[in-house]
Amino acid sequence: MNLLPVFDAVLTERSVVRAAEVLGMSQPAVSHALNRLRHTLKDGLFVRTPAGMVPTPRAERLALPIRKALNDLQLAVEGDGFDPASADRRFVIAVNNYAAVVTAGPIVAATRAQAPKLRLSLVPSGTLNVSDKLDRGELDLAVTGREWEGERFASQVLIDDHYVAALRSGHPAIRTKLTMVSLAQVQHLAISSAAEDLSFVDKALKKNRTIALDVPYLSAGSVLVQSNLVAILGRKLAQEFRRAYPIEIRELPFDAPRLRSVMTWHRRFDDVPAHKWLRKTILAATAAI
Repeated sequence: MNLLPVFDAVLTERSVVRAAEVLGMSQPAVSHALNRLRHTLKDGLFVRTPAGMVPTPRAERLALPIRKALNDLQLAVEGDGFDPASADRRFVIAVNNYAAVVTAGPIVAATRAQAPKLRLSLVPSGTLNVSDKLDRGELDLAVTGREWEGERFASQVLIDDHYVAALRSGHPAIRTKLTMVSLAQVQHLAISSAAEDLSFVDKALKKNRTIALDVPYLSAGSVLVQSNLVAILGRKLAQEFRRAYPIEIRELPFDAPRLRSVMTWHRRFDDVPAHKWLRKTILAATAAI
């Protein structure tokens, strides 16, 4: 039984090193436990690849019942109460790029302040089948830009943001109020990892927008301050970039759709004390942003 959390951690993290960090174990201890499991189950369980530890078909079949058993055991141990001050457990939360930049810091700070032994694993949602992983219990929560379909899921809006234009300080386009003409004339920086629909910008500018460069979120601030490009971002995201770079924020000269950050969870955890505490803590932390 004590080997099953090792299996679950390696399956989730796809890495012996990260699994060891999550479990608070040494890497050799995790490798030893994994070898014992392989011997006991007479299967390799995981194959090392450039993309990480990939589960074998046998491991894939074992994943759901083991995750469910560990969840049930955790709930049985917690009983009807949850004490964050003494809680020693792990939560896995999928976050999109916006949430990773805007909400991760406050969420981690708030949870650590109340539950110092708690282990959070924030994983990027972009490459995940989020609804499937929520169903399988491999995710406790997801913080993304949408609600997930199905009555089995519950959602709570954390942030209701709006889009702005972000440019470097001293950019010639911001000497006066940003207009439709000036926004169309300047070249744009697109965020390749955003997965946001910005077609409303092209529609407003009558398809006169020129996208000169595509970069991931991590590069956006650095590129903006060293160019005359403009990026269309959520205001709170632009404010985070402004903490590190000399960036100016300007309101768009046209109406734009709202940008939301939504927390989603499986309804089977609605009344679970630990999950209720986590959701309440995240809600309070993001309300203060």
